[in-house]
Amino acid sequence: MSLVAVGACYVDTILTTPHYPSEDEKLRASTLSRRRGGNCANSLEVLQQLLEHSDIKNLKTASPNINLVAVLPARSSVATHQIRAGLEPHVSLEHSIFRELFNEPASSYIIKASDSGSRTIVNYNELPEMTVEEFQVIADSLGPGANWFHFEGRIPDIILDCIRYLRTRFPSVRISVEVEKPRRPGLQELAAEADVVFYSKSWAQGNSYQTAEECLQEQSKRTAKASLLCCTWGQDGATVLETSTSSLIHVPGYTEKGFQVVDPVGAGDTFIAGMLYSLIYRKDDWDLSRKLKFANRVAGMKVGQEGFSGLGKALDGDFR
Repeated sequence: MSLVAVGACYVDTILTTPHYPSEDEKLRASTLSRRRGGNCANSLEVLQQLLEHSDIKNLKTASPNINLVAVLPARSSVATHQIRAGLEPHVSLEHSIFRELFNEPASSYIIKASDSGSRTIVNYNELPEMTVEEFQVIADSLGPGANWFHFEGRIPDIILDCIRYLRTRFPSVRISVEVEKPRRPGLQELAAEADVVFYSKSWAQGNSYQTAEECLQEQSKRTAKASLLCCTWGQDGATVLETSTSSLIHVPGYTEKGFQVVDPVGAGDTFIAGMLYSLIYRKDDWDLSRKLKFANRVAGMKVGQEGFSGLGKALDGDFR
């Protein structure tokens, strides 16, 4: 089974502050950390941990083929070496696009306010975006062996043409899309072309939906090709809708004894990793309820710790 994720790869600088600074305020941060970010990169980092920890027998003899397609600076740049070191060999970047005239990666600067738990993100990216023609070359090189493509909902006009190319060239491939940013035009059109759609709470609320259930029920009328719609709702958990049966399943936010919110950055990416693991690698031996509970569990575990390490242990214990 081959999975290809297409999205930006960032280097994150995270400042933890007592509160969110007001305009022109001078404020001392309590901690500073740097790590590789980006929605798809985060999801694949978690996914490869789940696969390594998995008890699926055929994964023990044949390594799954996981690819990240991202626009990166020059192959020789320090940033590219750091990004590759953090993902390879389990996640391949050989099909990524390297901009040899640039040395700086896409970057995010994140302020985490300790009093409210909020996070404010400022992005910077000078790398020219992927073109449809570049994607077509990549898709053709991966060939029909690529069973599943997952797209971050960026540059929707480009991604829409990429999805339509896949539908024509490789009609059997499964396609999932993340719909996250509420003010980004074109995401509705992406959702309409996908087999599986992941909606964020911010996108749902930005489009006047009051609950995850309302979002999924209304979106099911506009996503004729989708078999599954998913929506996360922060501490209120997650909901999925199976379009063939109109069946809604909801699970509350995951907690365990002594649980505390430590680091919510990347929780949505982790949920997507849990669902992709469940849908692709547990397709036949887990029912939909168990798939959702697992994805919710691993996302909740992420919120309770710094970073993404050690999340493979989400597979331990009973989450049926």
